[in-house]
Amino acid sequence: MADLRERRAAAYENPRPDVRRLVPEADRRILDLGCSSGALGAALRAERGAEVVGVEADPVYAERAAAVLDRVVHADLEDVDLWTATAGEGFECIVAADVLEHLRDPWLVLDRAVGLLAPGGSVVVSLPNVRFFWALGRLLARDRWPRDDEGIFDATHLRWFAAPDARELVESAGLRVEQEAPQYRLRPGDWRTERAATLLARGPLRSLLTFQHVLRGRLS
Repeated sequence: MADLRERRAAAYENPRPDVRRLVPEADRRILDLGCSSGALGAALRAERGAEVVGVEADPVYAERAAAVLDRVVHADLEDVDLWTATAGEGFECIVAADVLEHLRDPWLVLDRAVGLLAPGGSVVVSLPNVRFFWALGRLLARDRWPRDDEGIFDATHLRWFAAPDARELVESAGLRVEQEAPQYRLRPGDWRTERAATLLARGPLRSLLTFQHVLRGRLS
C-alpha cells in the first residue's frame, strides 16, 4: 500500500493551484472532501489564512492531513453523517478535487455536502474527463478497460464524466455553475503541454483536449 501511495503522490498529494484559483478569495472557512494528505488545504491556509477542515477515508492520508489542516474527519464520504461530523458548520466553500469519481453515488454525497454551505456558498469540483483524446485512444487500441494506479483510468474510479455530466452533477446538488476552468493537456498530467493544448482547444477539439473538468457552482 505504501508503494501505491508513492506512485500516486503526484496525482493525489499536490496543492492543485488550478483548483485553488476557483476558491473565492474572500472565503475563509473551507471543507475539503477527500483531502488526501492535505496539500491543497495546507496551501489555502498558507496563502490566505483559511480555516480548512478535511474529510479523508484513508487512515495514513488522514493522519498526514491532520498535521497540516485545522481538523480532519477520518471517515468514508459515503457512510459519514457530514452534518454531525463537522458540527453542522457553515462553510463558505467546499472543495471536491478528484474524489467524487471514486464514489458509488457522488450525486448523493455532493447533495449532502451542499447542506453544510453558508448562504451564497460555493463548491469547487475537479473531475477527470473520460473524453480526453488519449483516453479514447487507449480504449481503441486495446480490447479491455485499462486499470492504472492513478489518472483517468485509476482502478478505483467508479464513475466517469464528460463535460455535460460534470455540469449536471453540480447542478443536481442545487448549485448554479458560474465558472469553468478546464485543464487542457497534450499528454496526461503534463502541465508543460498546457499552453499548446489551450491554444488548440479554442476550436472544436476542446472536449478532446480537456484532461480535467474544474468548475465552481454557487448556492443561489
